Amino acid sequence: MNDCTTCVVRNRAVCSALLPAERALLGQLGRARKVPRGQSLVWEGEEELVVANVTSGILQISMSLADGREQIVGIVFPSDFIGRPFGERSPYRISALCDAALCVFPRAAFNAFAKDHPELEHNLLRRTLEELDRAREWMLLLAKKSAREKVATLLLEMSVRLLDQNCQEERGALNHFDLPLDRQQIGNLLGLTIETVSRQLMKLKGEGLIDLPDRKRVIINDRPRLCALALAA
Repeated sequence: MNDCTTCVVRNRAVCSALLPAERALLGQLGRARKVPRGQSLVWEGEEELVVANVTSGILQISMSLADGREQIVGIVFPSDFIGRPFGERSPYRISALCDAALCVFPRAAFNAFAKDHPELEHNLLRRTLEELDRAREWMLLLAKKSAREKVATLLLEMSVRLLDQNCQEERGALNHFDLPLDRQQIGNLLGLTIETVSRQLMKLKGEGLIDLPDRKRVIINDRPRLCALALAA
């Protein structure tokens, strides 16, 4: 059983649509689970037995090609919902990019609860449509944007999605954060080589738009210019 009153994402997760008493009932169905970096929660093609809220950490969604190559097709952040509540088999693999914590529910029990709580189903639908919009925007990024614009867009996306609920940063975004992806993973996500990713990051740094104190840390120095670059396509 999870204590929902102490959950750091309770006001942002899919269960935020529920009343406190209803959320407590749902919490009785769930359990806290740690997923160490590199470990998979869901395997591509296997029956999906659980669904989950991400409470901390970052996970990746990936799919495999026929020749064994793997493509990252999405990133999962705290407060995101993962799994297919009304499906059976997963079309992708979900694995942790760093140590992550989840609130995990048996899929069948979650489905039954959702059917009795239309507000939860409505929130699931709303989030599904938001994910669809995000996927369409990502298709535009991969198809039309230059390498420079792709990297700028990803940095801005990360600065918003990594925002902690207690952060009071201006405009609801972080101007300094740790990238959850290494250069190779960024390249896989954007369809770029690792050399191109590194070169574009250094160019953005050289122009004063960002700073890179180390391999992970990113500081956005000029958000308006970075936004203008990302929206150039």
